[in-house]
Amino acid sequence: MKLANSPVTQHVFEEIPFYLKRDDLLHSQFSGNKARKLMSLLQHDDPNITHLIGYGSPQANSLLSLAALAAIKGWQLEFYVDRIPDWLKARPIGNYRGALDLGAKVIAMSDICAEPIHPEAFIKKHRQDAHHLLVPEGGRSPIAEAGVKTLADEIVEWARFNQDKPIVVALPSGTGTTALYLNKHLNQHGIEVMTCPCVGGKNYLTTQFNDLNEANHPKVLSRSQKHHFGKLYEADYRVWQSLLEQTHIEFDLLYDPLMWRCLLEWYPKNVDKQLLYIHQGGVLGNESMLPRYQRKFD
Repeated sequence: MKLANSPVTQHVFEEIPFYLKRDDLLHSQFSGNKARKLMSLLQHDDPNITHLIGYGSPQANSLLSLAALAAIKGWQLEFYVDRIPDWLKARPIGNYRGALDLGAKVIAMSDICAEPIHPEAFIKKHRQDAHHLLVPEGGRSPIAEAGVKTLADEIVEWARFNQDKPIVVALPSGTGTTALYLNKHLNQHGIEVMTCPCVGGKNYLTTQFNDLNEANHPKVLSRSQKHHFGKLYEADYRVWQSLLEQTHIEFDLLYDPLMWRCLLEWYPKNVDKQLLYIHQGGVLGNESMLPRYQRKFD
């Protein structure tokens, strides 16, 4: 399977003209930035591997992507989380439901360990051998570079025919892995990459960049108000609604609204730039986020 050449569409949002790289359309289940970061594992042909091992949140985008990858490769996914809320067990929704439908085993540490232990520590102690392939949380690993370079190559090819103005590529960041490797492979072509920290602040994101041993970092936009990951903000919800109404495309509720709020401040001073936004998928997570927002703000 070759996941590549997602389409680029043209839109306007709040008088900002932009192009949209539709990585959400790479594959019906294995799409977005996680697919790019995990793409090299599609060519991983070690016959000893029987299990794919991951960890994080029971509603993480990475859970669904890993489940899809495991299904494609014929592996069993074991995904470790701190706990699974009783309501989610009773009525699976979002990425958790999607992963279960693909045959993933989502394992709560609270169900298998009497003493508190971080999933990563448990995995390294009990599930690290020749039959188990471990993927770090969020795909923050050098294995991500090959797939992200493929994305960069597609952008460079597209830019050859669409460079009326200097191109700036924008995308939000969790660990920042995609933005970092995009910057590495686009910077040499004169294409700027910028991002915003959605999980922590700018210092947190810089630490994530440094951990991957890359000296050249993308530009980081941030807002003066502190933004807590996973917290419900009415401004995020309204931006998400407006994006849907004006572009007729559904974006991720967890990451994209903050990036667009940063872009709304950035663009008036950069009208001479041509914006290319990377749609990184993750919309199945809206199945759990949207009811929370609607209960609070509708």
